[in-house]
Amino acid sequence: QVRLVESGGGLVQAGGSLRLSCVASGRSLSNYAMGWFRQAPGKEREFVAVIGRSSDSTYYPNSVKGRFTISRDNAKNTVYLQMNSLKPEDTAVYYCAADADGRPGLRVGVFEYDYWGQGTQVTVSS
Repeated sequence: QVRLVESGGGLVQAGGSLRLSCVASGRSLSNYAMGWFRQAPGKEREFVAVIGRSSDSTYYPNSVKGRFTISRDNAKNTVYLQMNSLKPEDTAVYYCAADADGRPGLRVGVFEYDYWGQGTQVTVSS
């Protein structure tokens, strides 16, 4: 079992930046591929970024590619999401999640992740 706690959300103007952190406890994060998702009011939870267990690969949807960067520090049991050039449509609760599937590949589906944090609110004003 792994417990995930996100932080770093807040209110920022359009064009600004935020860095989210996700700290794990209970097990080493090096056992998991890690993803970030977000959910806006009235919308389904959507994939934002994923990173492999050893930081050897990442993947982003077109909506955030070039603006968001996922990284990890396994020694600190922490995953980060650097968000630049933020837009009002980025407003959502952001969640980190751990994928315990040991097979190769990066997964983007909500139901493919095994552990979730409680989320952190990001609000981008226009």
